[in-house]
Amino acid sequence: MDGRLFLHRLVHPEKAVLVEVKLYVGNLPRAITGKELNALLEQAGDVTSVDIISDRLTGRPQGYAYVAMSTQNEADKAVSMFNAYSLNDHQLKVALVKPRQQRGFVRMD
Repeated sequence: MDGRLFLHRLVHPEKAVLVEVKLYVGNLPRAITGKELNALLEQAGDVTSVDIISDRLTGRPQGYAYVAMSTQNEADKAVSMFNAYSLNDHQLKVALVKPRQQRGFVRMD
């Protein structure tokens, strides 16, 4: 070998892990609940989680949330259906969340 590390991933269909696709949903009305947001986005597909972001000190909603959808197709559908959607005089901003970059040192050989 030339010193490079090769990783092989074995996939067993019976042990497959669901990969959720996260969405950013911004410009939300401050009074919206997780149940209401879930019901809205379920029109596009299976919503696996809703996390409405609140201020740490006051506990008041900040006007945005992160939502996980079951599949990429459902997430894409949610973006196309609800980006620029008007909800209680708020024009929603819905976008796919980009994966976080791995932090730390990278060994360069």
